[in-house]
Amino acid sequence: MGLFLGDDEDNDVLLPNKYVPEEFEIGDYIDVFCYLDHEERIVATTLTPFVTVNQFQLLQVAEVNEYGAFMDWGLEKHLLVPFREQRNKMQEGQWYVVYCYLDEKTDRLVASNKLDRFLSNDDLTVNAWDEVDLVVTRLTDLGWEVIINHKHKGLVYANEIFKKVSVGDKLKGYIKTIRDDNKLDVSLQPIGYKSQEPAANLIYEKLVSNGGILDLHDKSDPEDIKDILQMSKKTFKKGIGALYRERKIEIKPDGIKLL
Repeated sequence: MGLFLGDDEDNDVLLPNKYVPEEFEIGDYIDVFCYLDHEERIVATTLTPFVTVNQFQLLQVAEVNEYGAFMDWGLEKHLLVPFREQRNKMQEGQWYVVYCYLDEKTDRLVASNKLDRFLSNDDLTVNAWDEVDLVVTRLTDLGWEVIINHKHKGLVYANEIFKKVSVGDKLKGYIKTIRDDNKLDVSLQPIGYKSQEPAANLIYEKLVSNGGILDLHDKSDPEDIKDILQMSKKTFKKGIGALYRERKIEIKPDGIKLL
């Protein structure tokens, strides 16, 4: 049938023949993922799932039936999102951000699209200006809602986004404001003094790749700066200010020039 694997806690699990490596010896160690197969038996696989327990991930619906939506998570048996765990009825072929967790009643790994249940801002583990990991979840009238460090919920305002953002994107961000009610405002660009050096480096690299000249200056339209450099005009002015002080550029009425 395959290889029987054991761990340090005397648990045994079957690794079916189709996943057995070509070369092995008794006593070798192998990394596997364990889950319930189609017959509800615990089995091991050498396939790597797209998501594991207590994680958020963007997945595609492979099938919808009377039990719920089944997501493609990289394994033979799909990951179930029961109807009660769907914010809106899921559609086959569509992509959704879901949270994978262990259902204690059935001892199964399942997923939920009701993300707020698994996020809390009651006890924050972040501070203002911290760099954080983000997962983009949905677009609102104000901007994009994001998951922060797989724990908290935040918002990136639409007028502060200078590049294309989509549901499921994993990005670096920065805590901009912690409000009195613990709501978190997030920036996709470094904040304060931290924003100066990255902006200067990006402008410098753009100058080098553009033959040493950019038709941008402190009077340029903010949309032109956004299109060319994916940054705000305020950040651009900080960046060229830093480059000018370091005598790396010359600022002319019609643009900037590399020295």
